[in-house]
Amino acid sequence: MAELAELEDPRARAVNERHGDDHGVNLGKLRALAKRLKAQQELAYGLWETDDTAARLLAILICRPKAFGRDELDTMVREARAPKVHDWLVNYVVKKSPHSEELRVAWTADPDPVVASAGWALTTERVAKKPEGLDLAGLLDVVEAEMKDAPDRLQWAMNHCLAQIGIEHAEYRARAIGIGERLRVLEDYPTSPGCTSPFAPVWITEMVRRQHDT
Repeated sequence: MAELAELEDPRARAVNERHGDDHGVNLGKLRALAKRLKAQQELAYGLWETDDTAARLLAILICRPKAFGRDELDTMVREARAPKVHDWLVNYVVKKSPHSEELRVAWTADPDPVVASAGWALTTERVAKKPEGLDLAGLLDVVEAEMKDAPDRLQWAMNHCLAQIGIEHAEYRARAIGIGERLRVLEDYPTSPGCTSPFAPVWITEMVRRQHDT
């Protein structure tokens, strides 16, 4: 914790706080610290329990994802209110867990929109890597009905799933683009030069073009 306190940078904190993350540690330096520590499950537990955002990010980097039980992960995702902690927990830990599919199903139906967004993130992963058994048409039905009025983080996760279906599954591409065009979600999202807009019709079209170019 003392080392993390020394890494605190007020400028980094100002940038992070604009995204809802209450820490000021440069992520490159955090990763370097994690590389030095290597995997340490007990230390990861201790860091998580501090409720400090930088400490929790470090915990995620040094933990053993498969060591967590299903209920532990469920509790952790509900505790992870900082967006970066939530994002890393889902991507670096839950996706590697043997409980990921069970949690995906449970979380997608959860009334807490932040927890539900984790379920949608796991669904997006399956759309891309293991779509067998997924009801893609049914997912598009839910997106069409609920994405427009969903809270920000849930909306973002649903939009990512919409785009992934359009990118990966040609038979649903026209419908996915049509849903995006009707709902206009993230149409005006500020996009840096050289980056692809998260507006689903633009995102889908650009990624498909790149696939054809390679």
